[in-house]
Amino acid sequence: MSLLTLLPFIVLIGAMFLMTRSAKKKQQQAVDMRNQMQPGSGVRTIGGMYATVKEVNEDTVLLDAGPGVDLLFAKNAIGAVLSDDEYNRIVHGIEHDLKADADIVPDDASSLTESDDAAAASDEKSVDLGKKDVDAEPADDAVAAETKADSEPKKSDGEADAK
Repeated sequence: MSLLTLLPFIVLIGAMFLMTRSAKKKQQQAVDMRNQMQPGSGVRTIGGMYATVKEVNEDTVLLDAGPGVDLLFAKNAIGAVLSDDEYNRIVHGIEHDLKADADIVPDDASSLTESDDAAAASDEKSVDLGKKDVDAEPADDAVAAETKADSEPKKSDGEADAK
């Protein structure tokens, strides 16, 4: 056989080797992350629950999910061990202010594109999107007839016009 016919097989075996190697590397990182857990660490389970580690055993972890709520999880059910800042930000809503002097970006993007004068002018030119008054008389007889026809009840196919 020539080297040219063996080349696709060699490439396939090389790709399989690289894929298994990267999968093993990720698996080892997950094991290392779970081994770094200690009581007091904030974690996220693979189901998306946030809790604090209370006790670490060989194969299990006791988590404190709230006042009086202790849950026993398998170690491999821990999806991520979070830093204290990240855990407090997610669970308690506490922001760690690293950039106290940073500019505050407003929630409303229109303030970034309009000046104060343009914003005030746009408030004055508001468009009335409400319905017109129904009791007002129409100016045209055709409109009046159309309005009168709309106000009469519609007849279904089964109703006869009896006079």
